[in-house]
Amino acid sequence: MAENSLSSRLQMAMRRLTGRGFLTESDIDEMMREVRLSLLEADVNFKVVKTFIQNIKEQAVGEKILKGLNPGQQVVKIVHDELKRVMGESAEGLRFKVSGMTTIMTIGLQGSGKTTAIGKLGVYIRKTENKKVLFIAADVYRPAAIEQLVTIGKQIGVEVFERGLIDARTIVKEGLRYAKDNQFDVVIVDTAGRLHIDEKMMQELIDVKAILQPDEILLTVDAMTGQDAANICKSFHEQLSATGAILTKLDGDTRGGAALSIREVSGIPIKFASSGEKMDAFEVFHPERMASRILGMGDVLTLIEKATDAIDEDEATGMMEKLMSDTFNYNDLLKQFKMIKKMGSVSKILGFLPGMSQMKNATQNIDDKQFEKMSVLIQSMTEAERKDPKLVDTSSRRRERIARGSGMSVADLNKLRTALETQKKMMKKMMSMDEKELEGLSKNPSKLMQNQPAKKGKGKGKGQFRIR
Repeated sequence: MAENSLSSRLQMAMRRLTGRGFLTESDIDEMMREVRLSLLEADVNFKVVKTFIQNIKEQAVGEKILKGLNPGQQVVKIVHDELKRVMGESAEGLRFKVSGMTTIMTIGLQGSGKTTAIGKLGVYIRKTENKKVLFIAADVYRPAAIEQLVTIGKQIGVEVFERGLIDARTIVKEGLRYAKDNQFDVVIVDTAGRLHIDEKMMQELIDVKAILQPDEILLTVDAMTGQDAANICKSFHEQLSATGAILTKLDGDTRGGAALSIREVSGIPIKFASSGEKMDAFEVFHPERMASRILGMGDVLTLIEKATDAIDEDEATGMMEKLMSDTFNYNDLLKQFKMIKKMGSVSKILGFLPGMSQMKNATQNIDDKQFEKMSVLIQSMTEAERKDPKLVDTSSRRRERIARGSGMSVADLNKLRTALETQKKMMKKMMSMDEKELEGLSKNPSKLMQNQPAKKGKGKGKGQFRIR
């Protein structure tokens, strides 16, 4: 992440205040100047910035804050609460009909990631609501959009109703009939995207809305467009009354301009955030969690949700027992890699932990391909070797054969062996900790990695498994 990103700049401004015994009004003014610059550089709407600064200052310069205990922490809380307010206070889910078919209309400019977002929304609805979903391809101005939706539909197992490049209104009428006849629970309509908003496009969308009578009108907005996103939302909302926005291409907290401008400028709540190409890289937008991420407080709730989705509870319990009894083997390590992969990239997972945002430069250099390399090495072992790591430890011939079979070097295998040993040592260290030490660990997870003795190897490339 660039050092001048919204998150880094805001965290730096906050750190200047925390830990001080008292604050003066000039300290607050200095912080507010830095916050104002940070927001403007992140392309947050000027009016939003002005109100944001004004609200914080009014609360922060009160006698209760300046002369109270931990004034810096109290100011951080004020900033956090204001960030949350600007983005919408609480998460807003989808509105489904109690009985009958729910219809969703998606709108947005070309290139906003609308078609991909529809695929992700379909996966989300099927997974969380267990509903039968149909896509209707009504973006008739871009043939590639229809093809893309059909491809995504096949990939995720959702049926797509399409009639080629005929009039969009006809497609929607026929698609609705087909959905009712085949008892679909939810219909999601992909409408025309343009490079800019024009009268012809808007009239067509108004007509489609009249035919569809949607329960939700979701506007997809590219997070990288900054405050322009808010103006686009406002234009669509004035003519179509959108019920929510899907913020696409949102890479953690690196793009704050759109997220902080949309709700305040257009009045449309952000309902979902989408990042990455994977169909499960889609989540409900929680203003409070986003505010915590921006200020480097972590987002443990989202991490727990991701872990719950990716990790089987019985399997995790079994792994813990094996680690504690020192029977943890390469099969277990392979399962662990698969769980991590399901949750997303390692640097993204670490970003959810409180305090780890200060180590972002280091975590961004973590190469997830190293896990694939380690997996290949494990798969090159015999079943007996995977179950009993000592067989590999005590035989140089076995190590040479495994390395050769994986297309890697013995040095790479030695790094894998070290990774397995590190896991066991970390668990033993945790088991020997008292309550106070475990509490300290929850505040600073990096403590667990401290005082880990590195293996001293002979020659180049020996020792710890380097993730670079």
